[in-house]
Amino acid sequence: MPTIHPALLFDGDAEEALEYYSSIFENAVVSDLNRYADNAPYPSGTLLAATLTLEGLSFTLIKGPDVPFTDAVSFMVSVDGQDEIDRYWNALTAEGEENWCGWLRDRWGLAWQIVPKQLPALIGGLDPAKAQAAMQSMMTMKKIVLADLQAAADGAGA
Repeated sequence: MPTIHPALLFDGDAEEALEYYSSIFENAVVSDLNRYADNAPYPSGTLLAATLTLEGLSFTLIKGPDVPFTDAVSFMVSVDGQDEIDRYWNALTAEGEENWCGWLRDRWGLAWQIVPKQLPALIGGLDPAKAQAAMQSMMTMKKIVLADLQAAADGAGA
């Protein structure tokens, strides 16, 4: 059976990206390191490609041409609670940029979404007024703040 996983081109140093992501995610596994040999377009020993598995999802990181990432593809990290939101948000926005509603771009411009597992219940709950209030609150945020979403939902139920 075929296996499908994302392949990401990194202009510059793919090995730096490999180390960066491995330092952020606790369950990171690096495998299949391939390096350029002599007479290659890059110095001998430069990382050509490697497999990086983060929390069970495998990626191939490839040293490639300067092709920018876009928001058309993002990686969603489902987390438990505000501490995990803060940890991943802070690590991935270091040298990156914050976007809206839990989206961010890391230092290479790769798009990520840091989403609490509690979010579907808050913005899609059975009470439409509470769900709408939580959604409106989220639309004003960059990093998601669970307490603010909950307060908005609770305020709508009063």
